[in-house]
Amino acid sequence: MTLAKHPYSPPRPPIPAVTGIRFDDLQKINFRAEHALWKNTPKAFPVRFFHLHKYAPTPVRMNVVRNGVAYPIAYDKATFNYEDPELATKLPADLGFAGFRVMNDGKANSDWLSFQGASYFRASGEQDQYGISARGIALNTATETKEEFPSFTEFWLEDGTANGPLINIFALLEGPSVTGAYKFVASREHGATIDVHAELFVRNDVPRLGVAPLTSMYWFGENQRRLAADWRPEIHDSDGLAMWTGKGERIFRPLVNPPSLQINSFVDDNPKGFGLVQRDRTFANYQDDSAFYERRPSVWVEPKGGWGPGTVQLVEIPTDDEIHDNIVAFWQPRAPLAKGDTFAVDYRLHWRNRQPYPPDNVAQVVATRTGRGGIPGQPRPTDNKARKFVIDFEGGPLADLEPRYDLTPVVTTSRGKVLNGYVVKIVGTERWRAVFDVEFGGGGPLDLRCFVRLGDRTLTETWLYQYFPPSESGRG
Repeated sequence: MTLAKHPYSPPRPPIPAVTGIRFDDLQKINFRAEHALWKNTPKAFPVRFFHLHKYAPTPVRMNVVRNGVAYPIAYDKATFNYEDPELATKLPADLGFAGFRVMNDGKANSDWLSFQGASYFRASGEQDQYGISARGIALNTATETKEEFPSFTEFWLEDGTANGPLINIFALLEGPSVTGAYKFVASREHGATIDVHAELFVRNDVPRLGVAPLTSMYWFGENQRRLAADWRPEIHDSDGLAMWTGKGERIFRPLVNPPSLQINSFVDDNPKGFGLVQRDRTFANYQDDSAFYERRPSVWVEPKGGWGPGTVQLVEIPTDDEIHDNIVAFWQPRAPLAKGDTFAVDYRLHWRNRQPYPPDNVAQVVATRTGRGGIPGQPRPTDNKARKFVIDFEGGPLADLEPRYDLTPVVTTSRGKVLNGYVVKIVGTERWRAVFDVEFGGGGPLDLRCFVRLGDRTLTETWLYQYFPPSESGRG
């Protein structure tokens, strides 16, 4: 609170020797394992520190907490091994660290949690594969106001293994519009879980506050084959936004790579959870034995306490390569923050293969495909004014259901006409498939909604989709 009453003091500009350290150079700088924090402590997770570089050039202060007392962790050039000795001579003795990573005990050079750059952090999930990232906070994302990226400027690390496989992380957040205090309680169980407590103090008005922001990458998948310029069948860290609303509805929105910046808002009150998830976990669908997209974790946000009214925001940015994070999702409270306000929030992040608390009363979406509309053997539309949508569902009440033909897809569209809808069980599997066409005229994207029903009973979560006609965008 005291810091928020004073103007923001930006960090000093990085030195040229640091901004010259690119990714390839960084691979030749290694933290010496013998200098890790807690390397010889029973049960504790050893912690190693990141070297400054071009993409994380600002040092952060590091401390260790022992018996309630904080002790600074001093930077020492000797803790790093430099394959280029000349580079080491150009660096000052008080350079500082870029962040830290928490190692898997007993696994050389294998880490499961890292904090580095602005307020970004990530965990490797159940299959030790990094992918999606989280942030401490998002400010003015996708608004006319320039987005801010506050930074964690100081950390305090505390061994929490006396109470389980935990590490306690305290952090100070600083930025032009907010300052804040954070506590993270991170556990290696069930992939990884991180309990987050944040208290923010506002220096300047914040038109759009993003709580529990997640950042991911989606280039193309089976729903956008026309974008598949690469030889691999699919490339994405996440393939959908999943939501569990305050009223109990389960929603899945497949991600898309849009022709222009798209922002979708999903109104809710006291949400039970949301997350960016990777549901497709079959190697054959990616064919990448270095990136291992099928292993990348899903991240689920579980609110603690009532979050009140607001919206889940989904931001999708066009991309033509996998190197760009182009997907952002976060919770936006209804009321914006004004100068002098305080804001506190608690939530848990789950980093795992499947989202936690899966529904047993409805099946989940597992694949979305699109293609030319019409019926084989009959005249097909030739003017790109009709499209077929194919949605596969799995689990819940469909799991043990024998083949039958009285299930119906309940489909709505923002414009056009829905035709030829039916639901069948896919032969040799436990999956069910909803198929329908949409005929549409000119105009912008289509907003679609579908779920499967048997009589009056809803059998699946709600599928939402935004489709961009190829005649307008080249993106089908």
